[in-house]
Amino acid sequence: MSVKYLSKARWLLLPALALIALVGLSPLSLASWFHPVDALKLSFGINPHPKALLLPTPKPLSAMAKLGKGLFFDKTLSGSEQLACASCHSPETDYGPPGNAAVMAGGPALHQQGFRAVPSLKYLYRQPLFSIGPDAPGDNDQVLTVQQQAALAAASTHTSKSAGNTARSAANLVPMGGLFWDGRADTLQQQASGPLFNPVEMAAPSETFVAKALASGPYRQQMQRLFGQQVFDSPRQAVSEAMFAIARYQMEDTAFHPFSSRFDAWLQGKARLSQSELRGYLAFNDPKAGNCAACHLDTASKDGLPPLFTDFQYEALGVPRNPAIVANHNPHWFDLGLCGPFRADLQAQTQYCGMFLTPSLRNSARRRHFFHNGVFSSLNEVLDWYVYRDLAPERFYPKDPSGQVLAFNDLPRRYQANIDTTDAPFNRHPGDSPALSAAQIKDIIAFLGSLNDGYRPGH
Repeated sequence: MSVKYLSKARWLLLPALALIALVGLSPLSLASWFHPVDALKLSFGINPHPKALLLPTPKPLSAMAKLGKGLFFDKTLSGSEQLACASCHSPETDYGPPGNAAVMAGGPALHQQGFRAVPSLKYLYRQPLFSIGPDAPGDNDQVLTVQQQAALAAASTHTSKSAGNTARSAANLVPMGGLFWDGRADTLQQQASGPLFNPVEMAAPSETFVAKALASGPYRQQMQRLFGQQVFDSPRQAVSEAMFAIARYQMEDTAFHPFSSRFDAWLQGKARLSQSELRGYLAFNDPKAGNCAACHLDTASKDGLPPLFTDFQYEALGVPRNPAIVANHNPHWFDLGLCGPFRADLQAQTQYCGMFLTPSLRNSARRRHFFHNGVFSSLNEVLDWYVYRDLAPERFYPKDPSGQVLAFNDLPRRYQANIDTTDAPFNRHPGDSPALSAAQIKDIIAFLGSLNDGYRPGH
C-alpha cells in the first residue's frame, strides 16, 4: 500500500479510536462491528447504514374506524358510565394508563382495584396470534391445540437468548404472541371486549346492557348503516360489531403506530443520536452487557418494517411482589401469568407459570410503572434490578424472620424453576461483576428516551 493510502487510512482510523474511548470497547470488538468510515459517522451520532422504512401511511378513517373512535371514548358503555377505553388507554400517555397508580381502579363504582398494570395499546397492529413456537414449515392445514404445542415444546431444546444472534433463539418452541400480559386474546376485537366486561374494569354487566347503550346513543343510525337494520335484534351481534369497529380504529389510525421517534428518524439517516444515546444503543445490543436486544429486537426487518422492540415472547423474570396491589395482601394469591388465574387453557402447563409477555420498549421512557404488576416506577429502578437481581437480591426482596432473602417472592417456590437464570444479564452469581455500570445504565436510559414518539427535527 502506498504512503498516500496509508496516511488516508490512518486518518480514517482516528475517529474509530475516538469511538473506542467513547463507548469503552476494545479495538478488536469495535473492528468486528464497524468499518472505520462507519466509526467516523457513529462518532457524530450518524447512522452509517440508513434504511428505507416501510411506514404506515396516514389515511382518512373509514366509516367503521370513525365509529370505533367514538366508541373508544364513550363512557356510557361501562357499568359506572364513567369509564371509557380511553380512560385507561389515554392518547396523552401513549394509549397507556394516566396517573401515578401502579394499577387502575374500576368496577361499578370505580372503587375496585385491578390486578395488573395497564399496557399501552400502541404498536399492537403487528402482534402475532398466540402460539407456542414458530410457525411450522410446509403445509399447516393441521392446527395444533395449545396443549399439543406445549407438549412439543417440552421435548425441545432451548437456546439462550443473545443480542448477538436473535435468529438462533427465535426458533425456540416457546409461548409467543397474543394480547394482554398473558396472551389470552388474539385480536384487537377480543382485546376490546375483555376490559368491557371485566368486573374490576369497565364492568358492563351484560351484552344486553351494552347493546341498549349503543342503541340509545348517537351510534344507532351509524351502526344500522354499517351492519344492517337488524343489528340490534341480537345484543351479542351488536356488541361484537362495536368491538370490531374499535379494533378498526386502532388499526387504521396511525396515532397508534406512528413510528415518529428520533430513533426511527436515525434509522432512516434523518437524525443523530447523542453521545450518551449512542453508548446506550451499543450497550443495549452488546450480548456481554445489557443484552437487551435479545428480547427487545431493535433492527428493521428485511422488507423495511420498523422494529417493535419486542420478540413477542414470554418470560418468567421473577420481579418482586407489589404490595400496592390489594390482591397481593392475600399471601395465598398469586398472578401466574400464562397459567392463570385469568387464562384457563394453560393452567395445567405449569412450566409456564410466572411467564408474562415481553412488551415493546417504545415510549417506555414516559411510562410511570413497569412489568405486569407495576412494581417499579422508573427505568433506573428497572435496569438496576436487571443488573443486581442475582448479585444483591436483598436490595429488592423482603426477608423472612430469620433474615433469609425471599427472592422471587411473587411466585410460589414450586414454580421458581421457570425463572430465567441463563440469559444475560440473568446469568450472574454473587461475586460476579455487574453486567452494566451505573454510567451504562444511564446511557441505556438515554437511548430508550430516543424511542419516544413525537420527535420533531430542531426541537
